[in-house]
Amino acid sequence: MADIEIRTFTADDADAVLSVILPIQREEFGIDITADAQPDLRVIPDFYQSGKGQFWVAVKDGAIVGTVGLKDIGNNQAALRKMFVTAAVRGHEHGVAARLLDRLFAHARDAGITDIFLGTTDKFVAAHRFYEKNGFTEIAKSALPRSFPLMAVDSKFYRHKVG
Repeated sequence: MADIEIRTFTADDADAVLSVILPIQREEFGIDITADAQPDLRVIPDFYQSGKGQFWVAVKDGAIVGTVGLKDIGNNQAALRKMFVTAAVRGHEHGVAARLLDRLFAHARDAGITDIFLGTTDKFVAAHRFYEKNGFTEIAKSALPRSFPLMAVDSKFYRHKVG
C-alpha cells in the first residue's frame, strides 16, 4: 500500500484520468459511453475543484490507477462521482479504493459537508458492497436532493452522513 500516493488532480492528469475511467466503463462493464458524454471529465477543475468539492487520483509508479471526485451540490451536501480503480490494484490487499474514500471523507469533514450522495448502476455489484461496508445506505431516487447531478446510467443511489 505504501507505494500508492493519493493526491489532488492537476491539469496534467486529464488524459490519464480518461485512460483509467473509459476502459473500465466500456470494456469491463459494457457501458456504451464516451468521453464526450462525460463533459465533467474535460473540466475537472471547474466541475469538481470548486466550492467544497475536490478530485483525487491514486498514483502508482508514476501512473494514475484510481480516481474519485466530490462535487459540491450546495447546502453542505456533495456528490461522490467517478470512483474508479484499475483492475491490477483492486482489492483489499492494495487498499486503493479505501484510501481514495478516506481522503474524500477527511476532506468532506474539514469542509463542513454533512451528506454525500452517489449514484451507480446495478452492474457495479462489488462497488455496492464496498459503499455499504463504508457507511453508505441505499436510498430511493426520490430521496436525492434536487441539486444532485443525475447520470442516465445511474439506477441505484446511496447516502453517507458525514460524522
